[in-house]
Amino acid sequence: MSGKIKENIYQWLQNESVISNSLALLVGTLTGLAIVLYDHVLEGSEELFFGSFYGLPRYYVILIPAIGGLVVGILVHFFTSTRRYDIEEVIEATTLRGGRISARNAFLEVLASVISIGSGGSVGKEAPVVLAGSGLGSSLARALNIYGNRVKILLGCGAAGGIAAAFNAPLAGVVFVVEVILGELEASTFIPIVISSVFATLVANTIFGVRIIHASNYELVSPFYESVLYLGLGICAGIVAVLLMRSLNSTHDLFQSLKVHPVLKPAIGGFFVGMIGYFYPQVFGVGYDVITDALANELALSLMIVLIFLKIIAFSLTLGSGGSGGSIVPALFTGAMLGGAYGTIAHGIFPEVTAQSGAYALAGMGAVLAGTSHAPLAAILILFELTRDYNLILPIMFACVVSNLVSSALNPESIFTEGLRKRGFIIRKGKEVDIMESLLVRDAMKHNVQTVSENKKVTALIALMQSSRHAGFPVLDPNGRLCGIVTLKDLRDKVKKDEFEKSICEIASREVEVAYPDETLNTVLRRLAAKDIGRLPVVSRNDETKLLGIITRSDIVKLYDKKIIDKVQQQNRSKI
Repeated sequence: MSGKIKENIYQWLQNESVISNSLALLVGTLTGLAIVLYDHVLEGSEELFFGSFYGLPRYYVILIPAIGGLVVGILVHFFTSTRRYDIEEVIEATTLRGGRISARNAFLEVLASVISIGSGGSVGKEAPVVLAGSGLGSSLARALNIYGNRVKILLGCGAAGGIAAAFNAPLAGVVFVVEVILGELEASTFIPIVISSVFATLVANTIFGVRIIHASNYELVSPFYESVLYLGLGICAGIVAVLLMRSLNSTHDLFQSLKVHPVLKPAIGGFFVGMIGYFYPQVFGVGYDVITDALANELALSLMIVLIFLKIIAFSLTLGSGGSGGSIVPALFTGAMLGGAYGTIAHGIFPEVTAQSGAYALAGMGAVLAGTSHAPLAAILILFELTRDYNLILPIMFACVVSNLVSSALNPESIFTEGLRKRGFIIRKGKEVDIMESLLVRDAMKHNVQTVSENKKVTALIALMQSSRHAGFPVLDPNGRLCGIVTLKDLRDKVKKDEFEKSICEIASREVEVAYPDETLNTVLRRLAAKDIGRLPVVSRNDETKLLGIITRSDIVKLYDKKIIDKVQQQNRSKI
């Protein structure tokens, strides 16, 4: 009896889902610990930079971001590769390089972010924590000699754990990875990512605690009138989101063209951030305190209007000059200032039918984030889990969706994919669109197709499935013309235990989704996803009963991976 139990336990441990979920738990736990360590080191960095100038004249504050920028410039120039690591790099690794990222470069980028933020750089900490988690997942895969889709899953687990632990937002961590990094949701990836996100949150927040943005409880005063106002806020947020993205891109291009040594560029950017911070210290660092004040209606209208633009400038200078950090919290900060200013004006004009400005600041945070990330669901969940306020969820959702629509229309790329576009990669839903649009069905289809005759018995179909390990076959009539398709699902649904003598024509599906040789792989992939099927018979456009071949999801993925490798190698050769 005990031997049978051991055998069952051994078989259970060999199960694919058990292995993936166990690794996800490990990645989530390690990521949670890494984020706790990161927060402590970041606090030490802030104390080191700003505490060192205690007692000196106030104008010395201008030099602090410049000194931090100089240290980052030295670190990046002498110790890292020419490629900078951020969320864009994680997306590229997932889509184009099988989930492999350099753990060394990821660690150095995280260290650079500690220096940038600690010295007053106007950035967020989410990109470093995503990098930390992704680096742990990728490193674990490399240490265990894991290849294929499992590597992407572990990388996604680390990224989800990083967001979840940093913001105490396990749901947002999962959705962020699905919307931004992986681009699509599959059953094989969803459960491990959820497990990693949950355990990272448990370790980092339940055990060690986390600083959450606190907001007063607000609710709709007049659903009809305020809906119009939140519509206006969503439009304004979409425009501000585009302004933030274009400001960052323009600043980055400006510093790229600047004829000075690369080591000095982050210091120059830091110097100008210091000048802004001398007059408006609210732009320094992450800025949670300022966001909290906006949510509590404690900031003046004029200050919030000024901070909208100064935060965008300071953020652009920090990242555009070569500093390190993330864009999520700056988007939340800018949104809080925009919403707070908008709400103050609205409440002043319509005091009887509007909530206080803090309610609009709350919605503005999510709306600007949705506009910059093009991930409205992740923005909604991050905001909800940060504030724990459900009363305004409907206007927040409305503002986020409107902002995303406006931003996407004005700027098709998100803040995470703009850099990839500049390097020639158009990523949509985890795939490189240009390649998917340039390849045709005839490039990936199989010409030698295993078929079954409609007059054959079900027993013959079962034998064919067992010998070929395929789960579906085109069905031909006596004249060799395509008349249907039969799958394992048809077998399960339409054949009972005593009905093995049925003919295949009785169980085959007659309404067949097909592909044509001159269609793009992107078109076919969308058709496969819409119908939730794995294969399509390829037929002639002139005669849809003439079978030319078959194309499967795996055929598309294999050809796509091959072309991606060729494209990346070609780009690398062109840089040499």
